Amino acid sequence: MRNVFLFIRSNFNFLFFLVLQIISLSFLFRYNKFHEAAFMNASTEITGRVNQKFNNVEYYFQLKRTNDSLVNENRRLHQALKENYEAPDSLRRLILDTLRTDSGKTYLKYNFMEAKVVGNTTSLQANYLTIHRGSEGHVRPNMGVVSPQGIVGTVVNVSEHYATVMSVLNRQFKVVVKLKNGGDRGTIEWDGLSPLFVTLKNIPKSAVVNKGDTVLTSQTSSLFPANIMVGTIYEIVEDNASNFYTLKVRPSTNFYSVEYVYVIENLQYEEQKRLEDSTRKKFQ
Repeated sequence: MRNVFLFIRSNFNFLFFLVLQIISLSFLFRYNKFHEAAFMNASTEITGRVNQKFNNVEYYFQLKRTNDSLVNENRRLHQALKENYEAPDSLRRLILDTLRTDSGKTYLKYNFMEAKVVGNTTSLQANYLTIHRGSEGHVRPNMGVVSPQGIVGTVVNVSEHYATVMSVLNRQFKVVVKLKNGGDRGTIEWDGLSPLFVTLKNIPKSAVVNKGDTVLTSQTSSLFPANIMVGTIYEIVEDNASNFYTLKVRPSTNFYSVEYVYVIENLQYEEQKRLEDSTRKKFQ
């Protein structure tokens, strides 16, 4: 307190001048319409600029919440796609007396779960991603993983809170896909060269193929729902010794910048796998 009084005493003349200046300006702006309007315009402009800067700062710190909200909304929209539902026995009829009832009930087949990417490689022969969602988040091996742009890979290892995903940019990764035009099916692989391209094989030369054609996931894949984006055809490699095309495909997912992904749970996978394994044993 003593220092305050000493400061006022040593700067009394300046402080007294400042108080008088403020009082005179208030009289000027209050009782003079022109100066009042000029002051209001200036103060409004300054306040607007300050608020704009503050809103920009606030918006920056709200980006994470906004991004999380968009990820959840995108997951909900993915969940609502008709490809995630299946209607088994759609031709079956329940006959009761003379009343015929359609049993066309649909069942949810794929469940989408959002996850954040916390690790990623693109320069190796066996590239993986690490996601912050594990067994506690209902993730298990052999689940497909997609980004908002297209397929990413498949889950290969799971801990309590994390999971590793075999990237499409992995020489061991393979998935059955199809051409959007015509529906011809082939297999996507990576040759280990450029992370900007993958290879589509086993498309017969009877198919109509053009540069820029879209490649989608196939309904025969147990990892992914049908019609999820894979990429576009960049180059048709000539091979006269084969009856199949070798197509260079540019993936739709940018593996250099992927931040959020969706893990896809096939709710009917175990039933399908048991049936296929049982059938396979009968013919061995």
